[in-house]
Amino acid sequence: MLKENSRKQEIINVSQRQFKEKGYQATSVRDIAKELEMEPASLYSHLETKEDILEEICFGMAEKFLTAIDEVNDIYFDAELKVRMAVENHVNILTENMEAAMVFIREWRNLSEPRKSEFIAKRNKYEEGIREIVQTGIDELKFNEVDKSFAALAILSSVNWIVEWYREDGKLTPKEIADQLTRFILTGLRKQNL
Repeated sequence: MLKENSRKQEIINVSQRQFKEKGYQATSVRDIAKELEMEPASLYSHLETKEDILEEICFGMAEKFLTAIDEVNDIYFDAELKVRMAVENHVNILTENMEAAMVFIREWRNLSEPRKSEFIAKRNKYEEGIREIVQTGIDELKFNEVDKSFAALAILSSVNWIVEWYREDGKLTPKEIADQLTRFILTGLRKQNL
């Protein structure tokens, strides 16, 4: 069983690298099998379809994000600290596996129904967790009265964009990126003293 799970993970790792480089649509089962030095038919003993691989990646990442936002919202801290924790968690999840992160952000649209709708529901639940943080800040009179949906999408757009430019050997660590993004986000949300 352990060997089967490690082989399945190896297939997922190779697949996410190929999906990242070529895109889901342009990657064939044959391409994945070739890199793994196995017959394409052998892949099917681990996963039934190429889409199963995409599902494993997308839903695996979605669960990490949902767990992280639930942890932030289940603990009582003020909204500013919650923003800081949510952004840091988000950046860490993305940067710990950039290949999976890029597939998660770019390729989920290739999921077929009903899995696509299930994925969108998970994504919406995560966005709701961000909106909850923004509402907490408004309720605490620390954040401006803003459109919570717009604020959540702006926050997520800014943190998700790092998959386009982050490099593990780059100038900024994930912690430094999270700190800088948090400062920018909080600058936009905070009420200014008159």
